[in-house]
Amino acid sequence: MKKKVLIIIPAYNEEENILKTYKTILEYNKKNSQKYDAIVINDCSQDNTSKICRENNIPVIDLVHNLGIGGAVQTGYKYAYNNNYDIAVQFDGDGQHDVDYVKNIIDPIIKEEADMTIGSRFIGNKSVFKSSFARRCGIKIISIVMKLVTGKKIYDTTSGFRAVNKNIIKDFAISYPIEYPEPITTTEILKKKYTIKEIAVSMNEREGGVSSIRTWKKAYYMINITIALLIIGIRRYKKCP
Repeated sequence: MKKKVLIIIPAYNEEENILKTYKTILEYNKKNSQKYDAIVINDCSQDNTSKICRENNIPVIDLVHNLGIGGAVQTGYKYAYNNNYDIAVQFDGDGQHDVDYVKNIIDPIIKEEADMTIGSRFIGNKSVFKSSFARRCGIKIISIVMKLVTGKKIYDTTSGFRAVNKNIIKDFAISYPIEYPEPITTTEILKKKYTIKEIAVSMNEREGGVSSIRTWKKAYYMINITIALLIIGIRRYKKCP
């Protein structure tokens, strides 16, 4: 039986990219006789993101306040949970993620080999674009701390290209962090004894606009995320019933 798959696209001021991003999904579906649904979560953009979605019949949820990436993504998970999706895929609206790899990252979930998968730039040498040197150093530090508290090595700790099964959709619909969502949720999922698998993917540079994530330029980002992960490490977690 085919799984019901939703692609969640958080978007903030993505007027330069959102139409092309959505069209790549439509084209993929048509070419591969596939049925990936998609929903754009417009995080109170100040540009024409919402207008472009509505003029082009792109399914969109417009948030009335800017919630940040964590709040936008959780809205997508709530939508997935309420509409009974089997698999949810996070997919950036800026052109960095390649829809051709969605099949690769959902396949281990369909086969029940993993509860969550992460599209990784740092395994398999598929991705030419691997972000700045400073950001790669930060990712390595987070990876070390994450292994310290979970015993599991995750290479691409900040990848926003992820897929989860129905159980984790419910988990994320109930609770999802506003700040540092990728490393925090990955650590929490591992603490809950879910299985995570990294999948080699290729990523592209942002095609237009400006990233909403600026915290890599500030030293307190690494201090805050390290403290957050260490606190997670001493907490007791259990899966949602």
